[in-house]
Amino acid sequence: MFNINTNDSRQFFANAWAMRYITQDPLQQRVIKIIHAHPEYQHIVENLEQWKDHNWLPEQGETNPFLHMSLHLALQEQVAMNQPFGIAEIHQKLCQKSGDEMQAEHLMMDALVEMIWQAQRYGGGFDVNCYITQLRRLIDLGEEDKPRLNPHEV
Repeated sequence: MFNINTNDSRQFFANAWAMRYITQDPLQQRVIKIIHAHPEYQHIVENLEQWKDHNWLPEQGETNPFLHMSLHLALQEQVAMNQPFGIAEIHQKLCQKSGDEMQAEHLMMDALVEMIWQAQRYGGGFDVNCYITQLRRLIDLGEEDKPRLNPHEV
């Protein structure tokens, strides 16, 4: 999903949801599971024409549903690859602790959003040490003994 604009991204979610009863595509099935877990977004993806140009503004207390669902996908991809190393175990423990995969991802999402915001605000790269430390704290662990090499430091 490289070089995709906002409209293409939104259309992808709407198309996946429209195909929910027949698709065999694994990525679409993951999207469907996310949308199913977020009934508050279903009317948006079902009526995309009404919402395709809408801007959700955080300063007005709004959450962009497409960004939110994309963050779920990003976390699921990180867990599937176990990158950064250890995230799959953290996810598993959070799922056990919360009893719900989506709730575990919501907890993890706060750390992911914070790291993205920090990278954008300060113009640096993604700080994997800070990120993994925040995730580890969710399962009552602290900082790791040995710092990791950040991708932008390679």
